[in-house]
Amino acid sequence: MTDLSHAVWRKARRSQHNGGCVEVANLDEVVAVRDGKRPEGGAHVVGRAEFAAFLADAKTGRFDIEPTTR
Repeated sequence: MTDLSHAVWRKARRSQHNGGCVEVANLDEVVAVRDGKRPEGGAHVVGRAEFAAFLADAKTGRFDIEPTTR
């Protein structure tokens, strides 16, 4: 398990403009992602290379993600 007690969290850039609250922490070997509205809910932790691949795919539109209404 990765110790996130000293992680420095920042709001994801795209999250700032669409009302989302995705927060990201860059650590030595991994990237952690969490819901900023519920930080106590934990985080997803992935390798830096895998996160970079995810971002590259997201930028190309590979994921058809529609905003949800609540």
